[in-house]
Amino acid sequence: MTGSGARSAVEWLVSVAPDPDACRWEWERNPHGVALLPAGRRWDVLILPGELGHPTLDVLTCCVDHPGPVLADFGDSRLGFFVPPGTVAHWLGTGVRGAGCGTWIVVPYPGRATGGVHWLVPPDGSGTLTDPALLELAMHEAAAGLAREPQGGEQ
Repeated sequence: MTGSGARSAVEWLVSVAPDPDACRWEWERNPHGVALLPAGRRWDVLILPGELGHPTLDVLTCCVDHPGPVLADFGDSRLGFFVPPGTVAHWLGTGVRGAGCGTWIVVPYPGRATGGVHWLVPPDGSGTLTDPALLELAMHEAAAGLAREPQGGEQ
């Protein structure tokens, strides 16, 4: 991510913070390079288990040039897809967690390596989010692909 791209991504992210300057300060001084930001203002986050999240991201990137931001936790065991605000309140899905209005998420500084939570698809600063209907279709396609794979060494 270029310097100006990272700056616009930072500005987009901190725009939801109660105190944007404090958020920037936290990113600079936190040894993990992360800050807590409220969900539900400019975006919600749908959190998928890594086993489904990674193939879903693969399908999604085949469908659109620029999906919305995607976070991964330490070890990539969970992926968080940034979707429009209000999505979580209406989402029904087994095994999918959501962060919406009234919740906070750990967000790493865009364009900077961290040891834990990290961006798989960093925000571009334009406000691009993943369309929930497209995400759902990508999840179904990914789940179908997983169901076709042999389990536990079966042939």
